[in-house]
Amino acid sequence: MNFSSLEYPYPSKRNLLYSNRGMVATSQPLAAQAGLDMLKKGGNAIDAAIATAACLTVVEPTSNGIGGDAFAIIWTEGNLHGLNASGPAPKELSLEYFEKQGLKEMPAYGPIPITVPGAPAAWAELSERFGNLSLQTVLKPAINYARYGYPVTPATSYFWKKAHNNALANYQGDVFKHWFETFAPEGRAPEPGEIWKSEGHARTLEAIARTEGRDFYEGDTAERIETFLSNHQGKLKKSDLEKYRVRWEKPISVSYRGYDVWEIPPNGQGMIALQALSILQGMELDPVENAETVHRIIESLKLAFTDGKAHIADPDYMTVTAEELLSKEYIDSRRKLIGENAIEPESGLPPRGGTVYLAAADNEGNMISMIQSNYMGFGSGVVVPDTGIALHNRGHNFSLDPRHPNCLAPDKRPYHTIIPGFLTKNGKPLGPFGVMGGFMQPQGHLQLLTKIIDFQLNPQAALDAPRWQWMGGKRIEVEQNYPETLIHQLVEKGHDIVIQREKGSFGRGQMILRNEEGVLCGATEPRTDGCVAVW
Repeated sequence: MNFSSLEYPYPSKRNLLYSNRGMVATSQPLAAQAGLDMLKKGGNAIDAAIATAACLTVVEPTSNGIGGDAFAIIWTEGNLHGLNASGPAPKELSLEYFEKQGLKEMPAYGPIPITVPGAPAAWAELSERFGNLSLQTVLKPAINYARYGYPVTPATSYFWKKAHNNALANYQGDVFKHWFETFAPEGRAPEPGEIWKSEGHARTLEAIARTEGRDFYEGDTAERIETFLSNHQGKLKKSDLEKYRVRWEKPISVSYRGYDVWEIPPNGQGMIALQALSILQGMELDPVENAETVHRIIESLKLAFTDGKAHIADPDYMTVTAEELLSKEYIDSRRKLIGENAIEPESGLPPRGGTVYLAAADNEGNMISMIQSNYMGFGSGVVVPDTGIALHNRGHNFSLDPRHPNCLAPDKRPYHTIIPGFLTKNGKPLGPFGVMGGFMQPQGHLQLLTKIIDFQLNPQAALDAPRWQWMGGKRIEVEQNYPETLIHQLVEKGHDIVIQREKGSFGRGQMILRNEEGVLCGATEPRTDGCVAVW
């Protein structure tokens, strides 16, 4: 893969950055620098990733928090490891509860959609298994930013203002008042450059660091979470937190034009990107981005996404496996559905047999692709008093249809949107990549990889390029700078194209690649305050 490959027709808005000792790429400069500082202290890429992830809960709370989930793919000592730190539904949350309450759908906000947060356990597990530094050392930058404050960046301020408007509209009731006290103490979102801090957030991070995560699940913090939620009809208990464990899983992959693309298996949606790539693998794509090529990519994604929404769930409850959905026989049958015009996709059945992303690499060969999220911005809108913990709302993704594999059940993990990606070739690591943004994520992975592999764009140009997003049926939303000629040609093929003028709908990504000489190449997004910190 040529780092300096073509930029045309999407010239980069940022320069590619290079280094040979270490690199951290994420959506916020202070968080990226915190990770790089760990490398300079003798830490490895995993230490850097944990420091960056913890820092992001402070400096970009609009997208993630202590009360969220995390996933990671780690390359170390010649092997890939997958970490699934998504949490299950509380033991007391069931379909029977919804029936008794007369509720017909899972609410987006409040105590009910809160599942067990996995992010603190992810930090502790990664640190214990792979880190060189103590968790107390690694979390220190995040603690300091929470305690002493930091200047809010422009993109974070923009999304904070959107979140505040959403809070005013949807956070009704006493259970939400601590969100306003914590994240809008002046009665508004902070402006760019304004200092924001949270002493409660700092104390919680200190307890997590001191106890290697146990306080969040077994100690005083766990008791605070249960006490507050119990006073507001919440179902998450300390007993749910105490029994939580992350899962180490073997990443799944497909071969795409000589490259191996790796994702975390379900309950994450990475399989959608793999299925779409497998469909495209059997089709010729022109080396330039024309209407026929984009049409084929869109149709492949639509078929894969429809399958994903029908089948992805906690793997213990899935009626088909990822292997079956990625089998050659099934992929061939899906590819045959793609014609000259846009289709209304339907799910098939195989024959039986709001988020932050970060990437880090060091000079020892370690690389990590990591993502964490509260979902839908600040998650549930529920903040535990004096802790800085904004609890996520991943339970919102559960189905209440008892026939669906993703139907709510106690101790069951929901369909999850956050997905880290990793690229290898001939058994050697090229590097981590990711594009955050809810259901945009597999679509972002697909568009990033086809631009790099099929169209030979360099990573920065590929991240800069205007994106589309499938919204269901034949509806495709595109960014404002999407080529007008392509829009007209896609409309002729039956696609319902809508130009989306609102910021933030098309994901935000980063990528780090390593060449055979060990040189690292990093790229980040023009859609965020992204930074590649290099050493």
